[in-house]
Amino acid sequence: MNPLSVLRDAWFFSSHNLAAIARLTLPLLVLEAIAQAVLAAQLGEDANPAYGVLLGILFYPLYAAPLILFLHARSNGQTPGNAQLFAAGLQLWPSFALMTGLSTLAIMLGLSLFIVPGIWIMMRLAFSELILVLRQEPPLRALQSSFSMTEGRFWPVFACLANVLLPLWLLDWWTQPSQGDTLLWVLHQAGNGFLQLFAIVVLFRLFMLLEPRQPAASQNND
Repeated sequence: MNPLSVLRDAWFFSSHNLAAIARLTLPLLVLEAIAQAVLAAQLGEDANPAYGVLLGILFYPLYAAPLILFLHARSNGQTPGNAQLFAAGLQLWPSFALMTGLSTLAIMLGLSLFIVPGIWIMMRLAFSELILVLRQEPPLRALQSSFSMTEGRFWPVFACLANVLLPLWLLDWWTQPSQGDTLLWVLHQAGNGFLQLFAIVVLFRLFMLLEPRQPAASQNND
């Protein structure tokens, strides 16, 4: 499992499906950014960051689940419409939002313990969203399954995600506009969120490489 090959394959897929991914996710990313701007305007500078995190947890499943379903459909040669993907994603929203909240809390607690535990938890939970959507597992089981699936694979997962997220986080920090310029801030947030969705494509590629091994592993355990 070569991280460079995974990144190359994910980039190839994203570049050839960029317009479809944009149509599927950008409207909700813009809506999320607008909601964040409205929340910041209402609460002011002393707003608790937890409100923004909660808003992200509510919005993220609305576009992440359809994107995962799109990736799975395209990998099987299918071309479902956006309405069909949104409808299927909406059915998963309660469990997806709950799992997102649990994983976010775990990662934040880990980051508060000198950062390294948070990074370790983030890598071990990397496949939880894919497992919940594609295997239809409940939130806690999806988190547990992700821990099992990443056992002994921390560094390949870390290499893939670090090569995607670190440059994007640095770009976000370097280009962050003033929140007083609402339009520019909304566009920046939506654009940065869209770029970070590439991490889901990378994880999906990793997941597809590892998933065929799971049934055999389960049989051996039996």
